[in-house]
Parts: sequence; C-alpha cells; structure tokens
Amino acid sequence: MPGFELFGELERKQVNDVLDNGVLMRYGFDGMRNGHWKAKELEAELQTTFQSKHVQLVSSGTAAVSVALASAGVGAGDEVIMPTFTFVASFEAIMMLGATPILVDIDDTLCLNPEAVEQAITSKTKAIMVVQMCGSMGNMDALQAIANKHKVLLVEDACQAIGGTYKGKPLGSIGDLGCFSFDFVKTITCGEGGAVITNNKAYYTNADHYSDHGHDHVGNDRGAETHPFLGYNFRISELHAAVGLAQVKRLPEFLDIQKRNLNILKDALSDIPEVTFRTIPEGGDESGAFLNFFLPDLETTRKVIQGFKEGGVDVCWNYFDNNWHYIRKWDHLKDLKSLFPISKEVKDGLEYLKTKDFSKSDHYIGRNISCLIKLSWTEEEVRHRASKMIQVIKAVL
Repeated sequence: MPGFELFGELERKQVNDVLDNGVLMRYGFDGMRNGHWKAKELEAELQTTFQSKHVQLVSSGTAAVSVALASAGVGAGDEVIMPTFTFVASFEAIMMLGATPILVDIDDTLCLNPEAVEQAITSKTKAIMVVQMCGSMGNMDALQAIANKHKVLLVEDACQAIGGTYKGKPLGSIGDLGCFSFDFVKTITCGEGGAVITNNKAYYTNADHYSDHGHDHVGNDRGAETHPFLGYNFRISELHAAVGLAQVKRLPEFLDIQKRNLNILKDALSDIPEVTFRTIPEGGDESGAFLNFFLPDLETTRKVIQGFKEGGVDVCWNYFDNNWHYIRKWDHLKDLKSLFPISKEVKDGLEYLKTKDFSKSDHYIGRNISCLIKLSWTEEEVRHRASKMIQVIKAVL
C-alpha cells in the first residue's frame, strides 16, 4: 500500500485507451467509444475479486458509504453506529444523509467492540457500520449476530482493507453492503474512486440510480431515461476507472509484497516482550497494508514515535494525537462547526459527544503504533527498517 508506488505500462495502456477513445464519462456516448467501457469492466473484475453479485463504482470511498446507506433507506431520524477509530469521512458520510453517527468504543482488534455496539442499540438504530481499519477486521461473527438480533443493517467500510479476508470471504462482502476506497493512497488506486458492493439486487439498483442523479439507465438514450427517485452525482470517470482496472489485475502481486513485508517486521518485533500485536479474529487474514502493535503505555508510545522520527523510520503514527482518525481531536464534530445549519434532530442526537467517555478506546489507541507497509520496499530495506525499529523501542524501554 499504496498501489501508485508500482505504476507501470499496464496503467498507462488503460489510460491511453480512454484518451485515444475520447470518452471520459462512464455513461452514454455509445457510438464514440469503440467498445471501451472501463467502469463496466472494472465493476465486472471487482465482482470476482470481492465474490459479490453486484458492484457499483462511485467517485470516492466517502461517496461509497453515503450511497450504500442511502440505497438501504438510511436517512433523517436514523442512527448509524460507528467506531471512534476511523477516518472523518465515516461520520461525514452519515451526516450528509441527515442521519446521526453514534460513536462507540473499539477493542484490541482496533475495530468495533461488540459489547459497546450492543449497548448503543436504540429504536432509531438503522445500521451498524464496522470500519475494517488498517487492513484487518472486527469480530464479524459477533457483530453480525447483533445486527441479526436487532434486525439492522451490517455495513462494512473496508476502504483500508482490500484483500483482507474473514473465514475465506473478502472483507466488504460479509455484511449487507460493503464500501471501498480507491483514492491515491489505497492498495489499489484509481486516483479518486470507490465502490459499493452487495448481494442484494434492490440495494444495487438503488445505488446505481442514486449515484447518477436518479437515472434508471434503461435503454441506450441517456436523454430519454426516467428518474424513479431523487439522486445525486457520485459518478466515477472513465479515466479513474481505467487506472483502477489496471491496478485490480495486479492486486495479488500487491498483496504478496505487503504480506511479505508485514511478516518480516512482525517476526522481528515479536522478540520484544513488551510489544503485542492487534488481535486478528480467528479465521481472519489481514491484507498486510499496515503493521499495528501495542506498547505498555501512552508515554512509552509517544517516546517511540519520536525516536522513529529522529531515526528515520517514516510512515508510523500514534493516532491518539492524530487529527483525522480518532475522536479525541474531532472538535469540528463535537462543536458542530458547519457551513450550513445542521438539523435539530442531528444536533440533539450528537449531544452525547459532550459527555461520552471513550477511555476504553483511549486504552488501545494511546498504546498503538500503526505503520504503513510500502510496496516499493525491497526485502533488504524492510529488514534494515526492522532493525532500526527494534533499536529505538529497546532504547525507550
């Protein structure tokens, strides 16, 4: 991760096909295309990759979450349970629909804590959204059981976990709907792009229409299409899809490199007794996009991060002090800093953030270090990196 590190001739060929063809829009202009339909081809490839009946490409991972939720009828008055550790896009995508994000604690998987989810269920709960952070997964059996018990949706945001699996199923394909991001720093990239996947035909049809102004896509005359319901513009372009089409064909190659690099680092760090690793649920196989480990306490973790910076160990973070990925510094959400008025319903629904205790999440995030796994590293570079990491950690301890 990320796939842009290994751009090559296959990506150039796919993009040049679009430029030579001249049609950059995914819909219409049939006579000009000369048979080139990059978005449709990518959707077909992703159906196989994700073992899913239906795939709808959209403009981003954020759009994928909003489109997925909207396609299942989530909106004003509804609550969506989500984790404290994710990307800000998670609550943005929920709030864009007029729904209320209900943040709950994580556990040592770095994903939703099932006990916290169970406690957060109310009569307004419409969906549980598990965010498969940093290449791995939550306790999917427990989360699915809660969703089934309360008859609510289980939505997977697998934007950071493409290639990970649980009991042989690709992450993203386990819940009612799955969401992916193909932005510039994902394992496979379109530059910008995302996808909604589902085995539910009705949800897919809704996603297909909703992401393109409500167009029904019936016939071959775009101007004559009807609009069964309101929609918005979350379309991907043919240029973006072309890059993704090249990249998805290379996913097995990328995953092999990621897992090799991850295992070298994990094997090296496992010799330090004070280092423990995130829990991977039984039957789970992480994608290898990130290395995640815990140290004894926040103070030690901060010192190690500083030591990494001074020692030239890059792309490692402690999210406790991060503005983008953890509730602690999301003041714009807590204080509802918005360019436009937020509905009273959502304002009232977010009052809990003023007093909610997330100390259980702090316990894990405060001690966690997350390191990106680069595709461009040679095996020698990874081993050298592991040696420097061990040196810093032992010096701090």
